[in-house]
Amino acid sequence: MPHDRPLADVDPEIHQAIAAERQRQNQGLELIASENFVSRAVLEATGSVLTNKYAEGYPGRRYYGGCENVDAIERLARSRARKLFGAEHANVQPHSGTSANMAVYFAVLQPGDKLMGMELNSGGHLTHGHPLSYSGRDFKVVAYGVDRESERIDYAAVAELARRERPKLIVAGASAYSRVIDFERFRSIADEVGALLMVDMAHIAGLVAAKVHPSPVPHADFVTSTTHKTLRGPRSGLILCRKVYRAAINRAVFPGLQGGPLMHVVAAKAVAFKEALSPQFADYQRRIVANSQRLAEVLAGYGLRIVSGGTDNHLFLVDVASIGLTGKVAEEALEAAGITANKNTIPYDENPPMVASGVRIGTAALTTRDMGEEQMDQIGEMIFEVLKEPASATTHQAVRRWVEDLCAEFPLYD
Repeated sequence: MPHDRPLADVDPEIHQAIAAERQRQNQGLELIASENFVSRAVLEATGSVLTNKYAEGYPGRRYYGGCENVDAIERLARSRARKLFGAEHANVQPHSGTSANMAVYFAVLQPGDKLMGMELNSGGHLTHGHPLSYSGRDFKVVAYGVDRESERIDYAAVAELARRERPKLIVAGASAYSRVIDFERFRSIADEVGALLMVDMAHIAGLVAAKVHPSPVPHADFVTSTTHKTLRGPRSGLILCRKVYRAAINRAVFPGLQGGPLMHVVAAKAVAFKEALSPQFADYQRRIVANSQRLAEVLAGYGLRIVSGGTDNHLFLVDVASIGLTGKVAEEALEAAGITANKNTIPYDENPPMVASGVRIGTAALTTRDMGEEQMDQIGEMIFEVLKEPASATTHQAVRRWVEDLCAEFPLYD
């Protein structure tokens, strides 16, 4: 069977779907805080011949032959990750942030052990103890939230909960929390109750790398992350830890949870880590935060309530219930206008997650396209126009044309 025919000939349906997605990314505004656009170099590594190589095990200790090149690649990825974050050990094999979190749990916890993490409505992640996740099913979970008035983490309340419940592991970090997290305070709480501390920095990893957000690495026993959000790498995961936990983490990843690593993705991570070590990357992260703060200010100026009153990072939540909408309605209306965001619960939300009362907005992908604060002013106006008349097809069409004109000024991929 010929193996060198182009995709368009082999599978025109998939080729067309990919082409359509490329067009969607080019012509639309991506405001989903979990997404970003990789560089051409990362894209090239992800689509390389490394996808052909099976490499169960670790460099120098593989279960297959022919691994000299992938060994060099994985060693580079690990050393760059350690350098980037100042970590003692890095495991670059997790396929996702979820599997990275699972590896930490399985390395140091037994089923039924007590896990303490942020509840979903307050900005936490499913893998921080939600009952629909393995984390909530396999472990006894106690959840902390945010203060009802300030919508920020109440560290005194977290400390009191930890004293009362005595968890074995405390998880800090979030997927929808717009304020700086005090990792040093979490460390002191963990020490007081004899708990281990894991920080999930999936969303803020790029900000941490650029020193735009305080680093959890000096304070946490384990730090997990995705590599595709603010870090702007391929869709995958990462674990950083202290040397004392190196063997346990490595065993938990392989053979505990995964088989062979995706070496084309590991190579793409190595490329992304090298890009993140550059001075240009630090400037990029600062611009992400500036854009986020500007866009939040613009929307607040239109009368939309921003959860916690603003943002310190790349994302923020808009309370659309305050203008009589649900997150689901807002998401669908924005998408009809070429603006992609996601519905999201807000603190003390009375709506279920699939309806929600908020919309989560992030600026990493916009900043990758080199958009700045001037464009945030326009995008804020676009969002307001759509939310003002969410059912208006005329408004959807007018804003979509505006979106496409703006995106044409900032092309993504040729």
